[in-house]
Amino acid sequence: MTRLETRIGQMRLKNPVIAAPAEHMITDGGLRAAIEAGAGAVVVKSTNENIAAKAQLRAAEYVALDSHWSPVSWGSQADPATMILSRSGLHPLGFENWLEQCLTHDRIARAHDCLLVPSLVLADLDHAIEMALAVQQAGLRVLEFNIGTPYAREAANGAVTTETAAERVAMLTRALTDRLEIPVWVKLTGQSNDVPQLARAATEAGAQSAIVAGRLLGMLPDLNTQKPMLGTSGGFGGFWNLPLTCHWLALCRAMIGSEVPLIGINGITGGHDVARAMLAGASATGLASAVMLRGFNVIVESIETLDTYCQAKGTTAAELIGRAADARKTFADMPELDAHWQHFVPPQSR
Repeated sequence: MTRLETRIGQMRLKNPVIAAPAEHMITDGGLRAAIEAGAGAVVVKSTNENIAAKAQLRAAEYVALDSHWSPVSWGSQADPATMILSRSGLHPLGFENWLEQCLTHDRIARAHDCLLVPSLVLADLDHAIEMALAVQQAGLRVLEFNIGTPYAREAANGAVTTETAAERVAMLTRALTDRLEIPVWVKLTGQSNDVPQLARAATEAGAQSAIVAGRLLGMLPDLNTQKPMLGTSGGFGGFWNLPLTCHWLALCRAMIGSEVPLIGINGITGGHDVARAMLAGASATGLASAVMLRGFNVIVESIETLDTYCQAKGTTAAELIGRAADARKTFADMPELDAHWQHFVPPQSR
């Protein structure tokens, strides 16, 4: 076992850095670049059968923002703290061509000891099952089932799904896992007041991992035009989301147990963030916005940084999993500090 090796259920990853799906994972060039950058797994941009979901991509728009909410340029020079507001859409190819692209890059991924992961977004359940069975029959090794997109309320009716009820998560997951032999990873929404309940529902229904958790929706007014930036609401992501991701990971681990692998996503900008998410309970972590913004070298740097960190700490990546989560206390368990709060307010407030 190498220092960075990890496992998601029955799947071994050479490292816990997953190139998560976004627009940079649509083309052959992007998929190959992520594989050659050394990612442990690469997720192909999601698809489903819904024409409106594909049409969203043709109307998609993106803006990178600094800490003053001012637009900044895309590229490798961007600050890792840059935030992204966007409208997105699904893979533009039809299902058969998308599946062929997955198979082509699965062969490339196998040659690089990388796991190629096809991703389906739920629109209609019967169609999702049909496509999932085709993915399995084609010989692909695992399936991401995304029922936590941020856009369902804003998209055309029935185009994509944001599932927030544990009962629905369990039913939908079971519908796939009862029919499939390959592992299913269920991607959950962060737009819930109880993500751990969703994770428990998914894993008890047969998912080998829960992906915690999808982006939130945001709306930012433009001070110049006095209209919404990008014209509407959008998915909002960036470094700021890391503590939220780690909080949900820790709570999910506490609820469903340490034996169930979790995948952390959102707010992860580099190798140290990968380590933080693993300490919070993730067995692997997805990077999407950071790579889309700053390029595929983010994957290379993240792996190198994580390896350096583990070497300095005398540990493996797998040994990081859950250390901080298992040491986490509730507020009620914390010691009293008398008037400690007075050190953190203006002098007039003391």
